[in-house]
Order: sequence, then C-alpha cells, then structure tokens
Amino acid sequence: MNASERVLVLSGMIAALAANQTFAQQPPSDGKHTNSSTIAPDGTAYVTRIVPVPATVSPEAQKMLARSEGDAAIPETLEQRRAGIDKWQAGVGEESKKLYPVNISADTIAGIPVRIVTPLKIAPEKRDRVLINLHGGGFNSDSGSLSETIPIANLTGTKVIAVLYRLAPEHPFPAGLDDAVAVYKELLKTYKPNHIGIYGTSAGAILTAEVTVKLRHLGLPLPAATGIFSGLGDLGHAGDSIALFALNGFSGHLDDPDPNARGSKEYTGSTPLKDPVLSPVYADLTGFPPTLFISSGRDLLLSGTTILHRAYLCAGVDARLVVFEALPHAFWNNPSLPESKEADQLMASFLDKHLGK
Repeated sequence: MNASERVLVLSGMIAALAANQTFAQQPPSDGKHTNSSTIAPDGTAYVTRIVPVPATVSPEAQKMLARSEGDAAIPETLEQRRAGIDKWQAGVGEESKKLYPVNISADTIAGIPVRIVTPLKIAPEKRDRVLINLHGGGFNSDSGSLSETIPIANLTGTKVIAVLYRLAPEHPFPAGLDDAVAVYKELLKTYKPNHIGIYGTSAGAILTAEVTVKLRHLGLPLPAATGIFSGLGDLGHAGDSIALFALNGFSGHLDDPDPNARGSKEYTGSTPLKDPVLSPVYADLTGFPPTLFISSGRDLLLSGTTILHRAYLCAGVDARLVVFEALPHAFWNNPSLPESKEADQLMASFLDKHLGK
C-alpha cells in the first residue's frame, strides 16, 4: 500500500481519549470499516472515521503523514527527554543551516543565556532591528532555539535572539516569562520598540502572548509585531483538537488534556488558570501589535490557536490566521518540507514587514 492509498482510522470515544486511553489505528483490510458517530446525551462523541492521506499536500508531506506510530505511551525521564530533544535539535539545526546559512553564537543578556543567530550579511537598514524567539518544548525542554530561528534570521535578514529561558518543572510560571521580559527590557536600551518583534512556537507561542500581556501590565512599550505559531491562550481549556490529535497528528500517543494533569501543573504551578498573564484570553488585548497566527489541520493546538486568534480579533487587533492542510503540530520544525518552507516564508515576511514602520 503506497502513501496515496494509505488511510488512517480514528476510532474510539472522546471521553476515553481524554482519559489517555486510545484505540489502535489500523488501515481497513476487511472492508467492514465504516464512518459512524453516536452522540451521548451529555455530548460525548463516539466516532469512527476513515481519513485518507490528502492529495492536497506535497508528496513529502504525504509520506510523513503515512508514518505509523504506536498509541502506547513510552515512559521516559525528564533527563532522557531533554537529551533526546537536544540531540534532535542539533541535527535539525545543521539541516536548517544548509538551507538557510547563518552565524550562531552564545551569549547572555540581562543575565539570561541566549543564542544569537545572525544572517551572513545584514543590510544597513536592518542593523537596528531585532527579533526575539521564545522556543517551544512543552516548557520543559528546548525544541526550537535553532529550528525556529535559523530560517527566520536568514529570510528576514535580521538578527534573532533565542531566549533560553528557565524551564519547568524546576522553574514553574512565571520564571520563563520573567526571563523573556528581562531580555526585552534590556534590548529596549539599544532598540526602538517598533524595531523589535517577538515570536514563538508551541510553548513559545503561549509565552509570546503571555509576554505581551506582561509588558502591558508593566507599562512598557509593546513590540512592533508578534508571531503565535501553534499556541493557545487559555491554560485551563485546551480545546477540542487536543482530544483528537497526538503530537504527530492521528498517529501516536494522546496526552492528557486535563489542565490539572502533571505536565500542565509543572508549568502553571500555583497560579490560577484564569490569571490574565498566564491565560491571555482573559486579558485586555486591545492595542496589541499586529500578530500572525499559524496552525495546521492535525495540530493538537489547532483549537487553542484559533480561540486565541478570535480573542485578538474581538479586541480589534490586526490578527491574521493561516491554517495549513492536514499537517501535525509545529510541522515547520521539519525544514525540508515544502510546506515548512512556505510557513517560514510567511513568518519571515510578516515580521519583516512590521519591523521598522
């Protein structure tokens, strides 16, 4: 069975998914599988769906979507997770540099460790501009300080500073937020706010919105633009998509969407989940800078991204949303995908357009 012929079967009960119990995903072989749904009186959905790999994405993306991953959780310690992600991030960083040549160095700003990612050449009119990246990684690891910065620095021709903020569980909210704000405040000494942009993916996308709210509370000038790439703004309600999709879309283990689950509590700590800085959907968003939201059709944070986008729109913010067909969470971390190149270009064009106005 080739990639175009493969199908993925999503089956089971949404309540069971929320309880971290998933059903095996097997392509139909006996002709007996059907599309069906039953809705319980409380709204719980019992669903079976056959979802073909769509022809609307690139052949490379079709091949990626056809990969099968087991539903069972694979236990790992935090140390193992971080070591594995660090190794992957180093590899994807090298791959990214081949596509998008840049210079990378390590430094500290306001006592916070950072990566400085700069284009090989910076045009004179862009030397007074800077972008701040807040990397993804579930708030407990670094899964983006290279993969999220290298393409953007190259494509915008602008220096990018990746903040290596403190991580949970050792440092719950607001430690990472405080680190990001400290770096921004220090950069305000040498850069005009309308020459600064902030963006991030996943945990970093959440943090980007949190930082913007915090800057408003501190009475500091806001950046020229922000990028919220697969995030959310309500730590108490993840939305529908997280009950449907795993990290890799239909394939793989489903995490517990309960905001009181261990992984969530390790970040939120004792902070009330409706705190407007922790969960920006409860904040006053009026006057926020132009913001680009990006997600994808099989992104576990699709709901969270679109809900926060609507909150920005309701506040009158210039907020734009792009949803890529069928792809899983943060797919742009695979730099060679045609869709990743398109996403990186959209991110870079938006940020570049709004800096220095």
